[in-house]
Amino acid sequence: MASRRISQRIASMMRARGPRKNTCSVFFASVLIIAGFGVSAEVGAETYRVDTQDAYRKALKKLTPGDEIVLANGVWRDFEIVFKGKGQKDAPLTLRSETPGKVILSGQSNLRIGGEHLHVTGLVFKDGYSPTREVISFRADSKMLAHHSRISQTVIDNYNQPERQETDFWVIMYGKNNRFDHNHLVGKRNKGVTMAVRLNTPESQENRHRIDHNYFGPRPILGSNGGETLRIGTSHYSLTDSFTVVENNYFDRCDGELEIISNKSGRNTFRSNTFYRSRGTLTMRHGNNNLVTGNVFFGEGADHTGGIRVINAGQTISGNYMEGLKGTRFGGALVVMNGVPDSPINRYHQVKDAVIERNSLINSDNIQLAAGSDEERSAVPVDSRFTDNLIYHQENKDVFTVYDDVSGIRFADNLIAPMAAPDFAPGFTRAHDLLMTRAENGLLYPPIGVESGLPRDLVVTQKDQTGVMWYAKTEPVVPFDSGKVTRVSAERGALFAAIDAAKAGDVLELSAGTHRVAKFLKVDKPLTIRARGKRRSPEIVFERTALFEIINGGSLKLEGLTISGAEAPDTAGNTVIRTSPYSMLENYRLELHRTSFIDLDVNHSFHVVSAAKGTFADRIIIDSSDFTDVTGAILKLDKESDDYGIYNAEYLTITGSTFTNVKGALVDFYRGGTDESTFGPHFRLQASTLMNVGGGKRNRSGASIHLHGVQVTDISGNMVKDSPAILVNHTVGEPKTRIDDNDFVATPAPKNAELNAATPPTAVITNNRYQDR
Repeated sequence: MASRRISQRIASMMRARGPRKNTCSVFFASVLIIAGFGVSAEVGAETYRVDTQDAYRKALKKLTPGDEIVLANGVWRDFEIVFKGKGQKDAPLTLRSETPGKVILSGQSNLRIGGEHLHVTGLVFKDGYSPTREVISFRADSKMLAHHSRISQTVIDNYNQPERQETDFWVIMYGKNNRFDHNHLVGKRNKGVTMAVRLNTPESQENRHRIDHNYFGPRPILGSNGGETLRIGTSHYSLTDSFTVVENNYFDRCDGELEIISNKSGRNTFRSNTFYRSRGTLTMRHGNNNLVTGNVFFGEGADHTGGIRVINAGQTISGNYMEGLKGTRFGGALVVMNGVPDSPINRYHQVKDAVIERNSLINSDNIQLAAGSDEERSAVPVDSRFTDNLIYHQENKDVFTVYDDVSGIRFADNLIAPMAAPDFAPGFTRAHDLLMTRAENGLLYPPIGVESGLPRDLVVTQKDQTGVMWYAKTEPVVPFDSGKVTRVSAERGALFAAIDAAKAGDVLELSAGTHRVAKFLKVDKPLTIRARGKRRSPEIVFERTALFEIINGGSLKLEGLTISGAEAPDTAGNTVIRTSPYSMLENYRLELHRTSFIDLDVNHSFHVVSAAKGTFADRIIIDSSDFTDVTGAILKLDKESDDYGIYNAEYLTITGSTFTNVKGALVDFYRGGTDESTFGPHFRLQASTLMNVGGGKRNRSGASIHLHGVQVTDISGNMVKDSPAILVNHTVGEPKTRIDDNDFVATPAPKNAELNAATPPTAVITNNRYQDR
């Protein structure tokens, strides 16, 4: 086709010159021109600008190598793009936006590409969700995969299924020799991997894909399994090689679950990627002979920030930098796992022939060796070496935890400072006064001449070198108190109107007096409601079954108020603050400061906070607040009862507060199942008083505090009086429970049960004081 176009162009040129006088000269001119351009060159390539879906489909049928389709600027709604055909190496078929970033795919839109030498660029997916399993797929259908094709300069922004637990994938790569580069993926909130490489057919194995220079923007905590940002392969095909290269990407606060990257295939390379404040690890979950080199992990002290987890055979972990990582257990800075003897393909294969060398671990809290050791995972690491690494911790912290026999790992030429060398193996040299200096690349290095750890020539991938230049990398959360302050009078209806008119981050200051609320106050943005001044607390009296309803996008902070349920309906099950009864994609925040809750007793089961199934709080904070005469629970966080490892809140923190005459539990907190993919929930109760809490006949747990499956618990410095016992059920992993320095008056001692482990209770219950009255 290209040669025909060239001939046509030559004929046109000759006609323009006038009558042909020498046929031979025309022939040789033709030969010379064809030789100069080559038959695959873009001579005569066509550009088709289209502004309707029908025009697009017609243009697609006309494409020949070198042609391009240009989508007109604007919003294309409900557009399922199928881009297929056969381009050539130097003359691909191209689909692009008229102006990068000005073509918006919204509603139920997606993109499938199939064929050879295709290139798609400049699109934005937002304000909708895919009608199929994928937003972008490197196959037109199961029989027409993409090969030698590229997607670049494309954005997927919060393009989520409406239901939180509905699984989809934003990008799936099939075929071979494809590239995904300089794209911007941010705000994956529903279940499902953000991006995956599939090896489910021979045509997609040994694929040699390249994933580079992408911005993987913040992914919020999912609160269940299925929140990985990138996965290469699956368990079923994990003994198959992929040869995928993942390089120069930026992972920015990718917090979905334990595995930021889940490698499940062989001979992949993870090189020169940057991980910023991301919870979890780059995990060699399945597959052998992978290379992890030149990656940089900045934790900045954020909770659960991790590095690299090593499983399986032949893994090389070389020249990586890990600073300020606070993750523990499977989420540590460097984790070498125990395996399962004769492991089935979906469990944990033994670590063999691992090479861990020239890595720098700086102010990172945990190096875990033979992690996960239990009756099933009893195959210790073998034939491996740990050499020339630098371990430095300015707080003199012992960072090593050894769970089993590590004699199968040879330790040699490692430098550790300033803490003492570990005693479980030789191969560590202590440097008492090692001076670390930050270099121009932003990394800390020891003095010149000290060769342990990271090479000095590492180039760190920066955020602004990834993604697209024309789409802003905005902050994912609007802080409380960051907007305009508005005074709200006590006039009836004023608070409702003020909430309706407020913008994200605004503050509503209530005047003194009684604010009577006759409507549900629906909160769909981050909002602060507080007292104006400190002399007299404004009182809110509400007349509906709930005062506040936090819906998608909403977060709420209350400060210095009094809230009364005295005029609520005389019905069971009233609530002061509830979430939407429907699934919420966006995580919310709730803070209660210096606020009093009274008269919540017009009928039974009057709760203060109740979270619905399919909703998730990043944090709930109660500080210096009082709760009196409540017939329900203070916090009902127990709706995720399907035992799938799902839960309602990540962090629940209560400090300096008083709870008096509460018939339900202070908190019913439930996370069921045995999945190990999440870090939470976390619960902390400090310096608070519980008096007659949890004794009501409708409190099914029979406990003053009921924690089921909570992973981290700290209950300290409290007074608990005339109340039933605290009940803590451990269900999975290695939960950390500490109940310390509390006074229990006419209250039984706390109870701890291990529901899925044949071990004695592991909660640390110490230094508590007990008296009858």
